[in-house]
Amino acid sequence: MKTLLFFLVATVMILGQSNIDIKLKLPAIFSDNMVLQQKMEAPFWGKAVAGEKISIETSWGEKSETEVQTDGNWILKIKTPNAGGPYEVKVSNASSSIEFKNVLIGEVWIGSGQSNMEMPLMGWPPNDLIEGSDDAIANSTNTNIRLFTVAREFSIDEQFDCVGNWVESSPQTSPGFSAALYFFGKKLYEELKIPIGLIHSSWGGTPVESWIQGKYISQHPDYKDYIQKLEESKPHLENLKNWIANHPTIDMTSKQGDDMWKNLSFNDEELSNINYDNSKWNEMNLPQQWENTEVGYFDGAVWFRKKIEIPNTWLNKELQIHLAMIDDMDVAFVNGVKVGATEVTGRWQEKRVYKIPKELVNANQLTIAVRVVDTQGGGGIYGQDELMKIHPVDSNEVISLAGKWKYLPVAEYLSGKFFVYNPANHEFFNRPKELINVSAYSPTTLFNAMINPLIPYSIKGAIWYQGESNTGNPEAYKTLFPMMIKTWREEWKQGDFPFYYAQIAPYKYGEGTNSQKLREVQLHTLSVPNTGMAVTMDIGNPLNIHPGKKKEVGDRLAMWALVKNYGKKLPYSGPVYKSMKVEEGKAILYFDFADRLEIKLRDGKNNFQIAGKDKNFVEADVIISGNELIVSSSKVKEPVAVRYCWSDTDEGTLFNEAGLPASSFRTDDWDD
Repeated sequence: MKTLLFFLVATVMILGQSNIDIKLKLPAIFSDNMVLQQKMEAPFWGKAVAGEKISIETSWGEKSETEVQTDGNWILKIKTPNAGGPYEVKVSNASSSIEFKNVLIGEVWIGSGQSNMEMPLMGWPPNDLIEGSDDAIANSTNTNIRLFTVAREFSIDEQFDCVGNWVESSPQTSPGFSAALYFFGKKLYEELKIPIGLIHSSWGGTPVESWIQGKYISQHPDYKDYIQKLEESKPHLENLKNWIANHPTIDMTSKQGDDMWKNLSFNDEELSNINYDNSKWNEMNLPQQWENTEVGYFDGAVWFRKKIEIPNTWLNKELQIHLAMIDDMDVAFVNGVKVGATEVTGRWQEKRVYKIPKELVNANQLTIAVRVVDTQGGGGIYGQDELMKIHPVDSNEVISLAGKWKYLPVAEYLSGKFFVYNPANHEFFNRPKELINVSAYSPTTLFNAMINPLIPYSIKGAIWYQGESNTGNPEAYKTLFPMMIKTWREEWKQGDFPFYYAQIAPYKYGEGTNSQKLREVQLHTLSVPNTGMAVTMDIGNPLNIHPGKKKEVGDRLAMWALVKNYGKKLPYSGPVYKSMKVEEGKAILYFDFADRLEIKLRDGKNNFQIAGKDKNFVEADVIISGNELIVSSSKVKEPVAVRYCWSDTDEGTLFNEAGLPASSFRTDDWDD
């Protein structure tokens, strides 16, 4: 039910059109401080009254004019000079004009994907931290690096606009910006010394199919009926859109800083009271994320309440309450009194432990109330059952809090706004039902809302960091990922622009995931023209899916661009497996980018395995011979196949002279 973020754009447009004087509109990607791609015909587009003349005039001496089409849309192009600025751009019709100031001409790149692209320069404390973050932020002042972040939003229809604006890089603007994309742009600037424009559009946890345009995804056998079902569901979704829109709102889009989430009121203060009647609330078993329940995909505020009985020996003693992990903010009450709160985003992995003053422990029954606020991805109180408990601070005697809790959602968070539901009549439970569930994790929805509003803005290329959410079906990713690249290129109409991506790092996903097969698909995607891959086999963290070495990721992606697009002479790829032959009981492996190969052991292992025709893989011995590897084992007399780092968690051991790692690979195609 985390649905219909798309309706907000429509609502804003309807409200805006109530003022008939607004006749000229451009999407948000055009703003003060923007960067335009140098030496090309940069498209400008927008909406105005049909038949009007639209003109553009720039301070570098270019002019252009067009007529608004019958549907109210217009587009024209302006020639951009060599990198430089600042300039001004003026867009006018007969009755109004819009002026963009402090415009630079330079190199423009888009960064997209899931959480490892979204992860900001300031990290997500306390567990997901960016190495070197403090220094990077402190030294991020650079008027020649400009940042644009697309606000998270999804839609079932292609959207004209998004929420965002261009800002200059500084310690005030960089902390919340994509770390990988920032370091990518910083490396480009250090080498090129020209303005760099960075457009960030990503959403943590999302699969690749969310970023593919509808007419393409419908060609995939797994989704051939999806678009038709989406069309059939539109009346139901429209009904839900109107129902949600008819509620009071709290706009968070203009708020910033850690304090922005504190002391939020949804007219729900009485829900913490000890004697509040929650008998008509639904029940949920905790701990678990509410996406796994009837609530479904939902961002917003949800109250949980539970009454427990405590023994006489606990009376008038200080207690400690454990609420497992909460995704991602909370305020906790006992007997109507606040006992703790975590009202800062990014603490979704942090165990909640609060003290209950002995003054509150004056009866055998305690009423616990917790308000959880989630603004993206999974939400709720989650973890292992044993992490939900209560006990005296000086005793190991424990009462479990796992099990049934009453719950009531009181506000829905969409596109930077809370839509407040009346708790008195339990409005959420009357929320209109959908024919199908639509969310940011559904096919096409992020392309529609977070990519389409950027097309056809002038760009040099794109970088991408995603794949973790598709590890469950690498076979589908084999066609979906190249399809997404094709989607973007065909819709942008700028040819096969550069598309560079980060391979997912080793991580302990759990038994049966086999993420190495997803990495294999990413390796083979290098066959798509004008692509490049930054290998992260040596800079991951098998115990954290959000590794902190984002500077290395950004730098490695930038090296592809610097060599392939800007003519620099730099190392840019680790060894890439090419072929194998068997001689005298040994497998000889050949590689591209193989100057002075080196093996760096991990826990005493080289992470190579070898097998004969019995397909029984054993640890292998490896000898470097020039630019070749000689792989063997006394247990395998007639080698047939070699595998390297062929698991979820094996980390890179094979490097070239530049210190760049090889991707995991296998020489066989056996179906395991």
